[in-house]
Amino acid sequence: MVEGDVGGGAADDRGGPVGGEAGGRGGEWARHWHYAALPGLDLLRARYVRHSFPRHSHDGYVVGAVTRGIEEVGLPAGAIRSGHGGVIMINPEVPHTARAGVPEGWAYATLYPSAGLVAEIAAETTTLRGTAGFTETVADDPHLGRLILGVHRAAEAGDALTADSLLRISVARLLCRYGGPLPVRPPRTAGAATAARAKAVLEERMAHPPSLAKLAQELGTGQFALLRAFKDVYGMPPHTWLTDARVRRARRLLEAGGAPAETALAVGFTDQPHLNRHFTRIVGVPPGAYRRERAARPGGARTYKTAEGAAS
Repeated sequence: MVEGDVGGGAADDRGGPVGGEAGGRGGEWARHWHYAALPGLDLLRARYVRHSFPRHSHDGYVVGAVTRGIEEVGLPAGAIRSGHGGVIMINPEVPHTARAGVPEGWAYATLYPSAGLVAEIAAETTTLRGTAGFTETVADDPHLGRLILGVHRAAEAGDALTADSLLRISVARLLCRYGGPLPVRPPRTAGAATAARAKAVLEERMAHPPSLAKLAQELGTGQFALLRAFKDVYGMPPHTWLTDARVRRARRLLEAGGAPAETALAVGFTDQPHLNRHFTRIVGVPPGAYRRERAARPGGARTYKTAEGAAS
């Protein structure tokens, strides 16, 4: 994976770094990072053309402002498309995919606020009861898109006051315009209970998971019954969920300073290239770049060219 310093983190109105995109005009680039002055938030700014995100989910929220091209997101209820000025909103644990909706790809600025951060802002600024979330998945809202991009620009410049202010204004307005209480989960059926037990086994034995046949046998159910129950509850089959869970755990280990090669084995990938491939597809940047950004100082923004299967 080639990395290029774009200097200072400034960006043009289309979402790309000033002075040209890393790797040449028209190339893919991405920066996924955390600004220490904004706890409970991850940030991603990127342009993707060939890259596509496989089915995955997040334990927090996703709010993305498209600044160029068109993004197509696959959700349980169907696909949505968003272009310049559009805002995409995804609630926690909602499985989804993402890819370019036009040949030239898309660029966007995305916020990943934690459940705790959104709950804090909702409690202070809304009258919503229960768990606050988004009732819309896409909106044509250029003003909110500019606010979201403003969070990124302020964070990249190391301006904590502006970044935090714009973050809270953005989330509060999103909740006011497109928010509501998330539905209460229905009582568990026998199938849902089996799926939850399967999830617990996979989490506990992530590095050495059982086969589908052995897992079903341990749980006292049939293989196809387990597949159906798991997908009904978590929106994806067990093997897809396990890959996503491994990448989530890898992120935590990398954030704690773990080396990519050691992290790969700890979460059950066969080697570092195996981790690189799945991590880059799901997170949008390779694990080495992700780890380095956690140690970087504000203002020293870098972008990374993306390539399918490239080593970090």
